[in-house]
Amino acid sequence: MADIGQTASAWAPRILSVLRIITGLLFLEHGTMKFFNFPPSEMFANGTVPLFSLYGLAGALELVGGALIALGLLTRPVAFILSGEMAFAYFMEHATSGFYPANNGGEPAILFCFIFLYLACAGAGPWSVDAARGKA
Repeated sequence: MADIGQTASAWAPRILSVLRIITGLLFLEHGTMKFFNFPPSEMFANGTVPLFSLYGLAGALELVGGALIALGLLTRPVAFILSGEMAFAYFMEHATSGFYPANNGGEPAILFCFIFLYLACAGAGPWSVDAARGKA
C-alpha cells in the first residue's frame, strides 16, 4: 500500500492544473461582472465600466487573463502580470481602508496575488494548452 506522501506527490501536477483552472475561472468572473454585469453585482448595476479607467483596465486583465489562465495558455507571463495587478489592487483599494486584510476586504486580492505568483513560477501543469504545446 502506497503511503500518503507518494500518492500526494503523484497527484501534485494534476492538482496544480486544477488550482490553475479554478483560479482562472474565478478571476474571469470578476471581468464579466465589470463588463457584462454577470453575475449581477450592485457595484456594477448602473452599466459597464469604461474601458479606459482603472476599473476598465482591471476588468480587461481579469477577462482576458482569467481566460488564458483557465486554459493554461501563456500561463507564466500572464500569471506574473496578474500577480502584479492584484498587488496593485490591494495597496490602492484595500490597504487604504485599514491594516488588517480581514477588515479591509483585501483577502481575495492577496490570495489571487500569491496564487498567480506561484503559477508564474510553477507553470500551468499537465492539463493545459502550454503542456500540449510543450511550453509548460
